[in-house]
Amino acid sequence: MSQLPPRRLELIVTQAQDGQEVNTLLRRTLGLSGTVLRRVKWLEDGITLDGARVHVRVQVREGQTLAVRLTDPSPTSGVVPAEGPLDIVYEDADLIVVNKAPGVLVHPGHGHFNDTLGNYLMWHYAQTGDGSDFHPVHRLDKGTSGLVVIAKHAHAQEKLKNQLHTGDFRRVYLAVCDGAPPEPAGTVDTPIGPVDGSLTAREVRPDGKPARTHYQILRWWGSRTLVCLQLETGRTHQIRVHMAHLGCPLTGDFLYGTEDRALIGRPALHSAWLELGHPITGERLAFSAPLPRDMAALIPEEDIS
Repeated sequence: MSQLPPRRLELIVTQAQDGQEVNTLLRRTLGLSGTVLRRVKWLEDGITLDGARVHVRVQVREGQTLAVRLTDPSPTSGVVPAEGPLDIVYEDADLIVVNKAPGVLVHPGHGHFNDTLGNYLMWHYAQTGDGSDFHPVHRLDKGTSGLVVIAKHAHAQEKLKNQLHTGDFRRVYLAVCDGAPPEPAGTVDTPIGPVDGSLTAREVRPDGKPARTHYQILRWWGSRTLVCLQLETGRTHQIRVHMAHLGCPLTGDFLYGTEDRALIGRPALHSAWLELGHPITGERLAFSAPLPRDMAALIPEEDIS
């Protein structure tokens, strides 16, 4: 497989930009941060003007083409390629959106060095000749299924992370709960912090970090509800903790509710909708992923839209 050319941003200098320094155009016009520039300016093809390497203090002239390399010269994440299932919803030169299967970690970690989404993505890049490295923007718990976005280079990662927890980066989740919230719709605004003595569990506690979750009941049957949720913050286990706090833990939640593997082998939570601004073009992108089979099986057939 031949290697794809590295991702580059180009700018043709206008009359109004004549005489400005390269550094000014890279930062103010192309929106590159000092951190990103420090990663590329030492490369032979890192910053060029009409194809020739230049220093950031060089003054440009009208009609010249200023270009900056965004693709990493070589992977530094340490994530090893490993073949595995990958449901790609969208991909371009700057980002990739994946519908993550339940039971798959996003990041490699203790005991999981070659069976995570990061490993599968690095394998995909190797097979397609894409020189991108693993640049995660946000994460989903191992048991949570659904949409997750990963940047292909540090500039896109930085731009997308700046959108997190703002109106520019919208995440909508679907959850099946045991019981129901007290109102058809509402907001949980209670701080979350670690449970004393536990490495993983979280709880609502006054000295925790601020956490806000908006919810709306979509379906109600028997003793369960299908709930739509939106996050304003991104605390660990936020939805799981907030729903348990309301007295309606997620079905199958072994940590905050009742584990029942005969019903579902994980907390019933799915990242169903994702909307963001493209890190380079600014275009609004929106993606959806249907409920996976294990969650859909919890809902009576006549109630599934």
